[in-house]
Amino acid sequence: MKIVTGNDLKTGAVVWWDGEGWSKYVNSAADVGAGGEAIIAREEGARRVFAAYVIDGERNADGVRPSHIKERIRALGPTVRMDLSLKPGDPDASNWVI
Repeated sequence: MKIVTGNDLKTGAVVWWDGEGWSKYVNSAADVGAGGEAIIAREEGARRVFAAYVIDGERNADGVRPSHIKERIRALGPTVRMDLSLKPGDPDASNWVI
């Protein structure tokens, strides 16, 4: 599976392409197949995201997970305190700022 990640242009937050737009949640990431570079060109051109790139990922029982440890840390947050990671449904998620 190929997924696209980058940073939100306004906030700098790590974001994931969900097939229609950008999400803060890696579990929303869509498989872009061979279309990742076209998505990046369009989205960076529209100034919605910067520093975007295509990475390998996998879908398992826990959801979507990047294959490389660097990207897992970007996706899931601190490596020792999973209770601090951003989760869908958190009431403070929409107010989250880096």
